[in-house]
Amino acid sequence: MTETQKFPTFETILYDEPRPAVARVTLNRPDKRNAQNMQMTYDINAAYDHAVRQPHIKVIVLAANGKHFSSGHDLGGDSSKTWRDYPIVGTWTNFDLPGAEGRYSREMEIYLEITERWRNLSKPIIAQVQGKCVTGGLMLAWCSDFIIASDDAQFICTSTKMGGTGVEFWAYPWEIGPRRAKQWMLMGELSAEKAERFGMVNEVVPRAELEKYTLDFAERLTAHTSWTLNMTKAAVNQTQDIQGRRNSMQYAFAVHQLGHAHRVLVHGAAIDPNTLPDNIRVHFDKRQARA
Repeated sequence: MTETQKFPTFETILYDEPRPAVARVTLNRPDKRNAQNMQMTYDINAAYDHAVRQPHIKVIVLAANGKHFSSGHDLGGDSSKTWRDYPIVGTWTNFDLPGAEGRYSREMEIYLEITERWRNLSKPIIAQVQGKCVTGGLMLAWCSDFIIASDDAQFICTSTKMGGTGVEFWAYPWEIGPRRAKQWMLMGELSAEKAERFGMVNEVVPRAELEKYTLDFAERLTAHTSWTLNMTKAAVNQTQDIQGRRNSMQYAFAVHQLGHAHRVLVHGAAIDPNTLPDNIRVHFDKRQARA
């Protein structure tokens, strides 16, 4: 990008190009621990699309400002915005239909299919993870091709504590194997050291060195041609899909939606409100009152 060109700007993320041929997308809601609301979802998507369309960019880094990488999906709401405020990028629509149909379609768009879309971008993505990476935040890391974590990083699943069976982009057994996946989902936490040992994380480095190490890692990748980078990624992803990854995730997503319907019948809400922390439950109760 020349001096006369400007980087695109977004409400919830920052975009820059810190090294030659390297784009960086930085989550920028540190006051919310980078909780992912709809605005952030579509900001990430737009930033990724911009990076992919730049012929000089070979590698994308996903980073985060603040102490933590991401606290997951923002259960506090979307600041009175609805799906109508954003361009639909997938094939599912009619999100306002009553009952399970509307929720299934909406979560296909903003959780499962958009994350799958990011996984299959033509250019490799490196997730730079520090602090806590919680539930929905796992999806942002998992759809990346490499994960570089600080030594204080924690990978946390809270879905089962809330009466669920995992996140929508359900990659647990594909990341660390079936037995460890069951243990992690039901116990809740995984250290950076274990995540590396189990094969989910590529490298663990001291927190102070995380940014430089990640950018150096990205710059080393750019020594390859775009063809080599893109086709290596595509070939490995295809190998996972032939082994059944995509089918297993579709089944897990259906189970996830069945869980929402179950909790509506039992608790009158898609999430069991008794499992929410007090600070989140206040926002949740207000949303239920408006519904």
